[in-house]
Amino acid sequence: MQTETIQIHTEFIKLQDLLKFAGAVETGGDAKLIIQEGRVAVNGETCTMRGKKMRPGDRAVIDGELELVVQ
Repeated sequence: MQTETIQIHTEFIKLQDLLKFAGAVETGGDAKLIIQEGRVAVNGETCTMRGKKMRPGDRAVIDGELELVVQ
């Protein structure tokens, strides 16, 4: 599994914005689709909420292949 660390300078970032910012998806529509399909796990649990607040220390895994760690 590939792991990428994403540095944020705010209190949180929404899950859909994290996926776009990290380059895991090209558009917000793509982010919405993969989140709604249940292909994203946040901290080990499937998450279908696009607006999930991701804070430093949280991890999002896409299709079990790409892990995004928020710092």
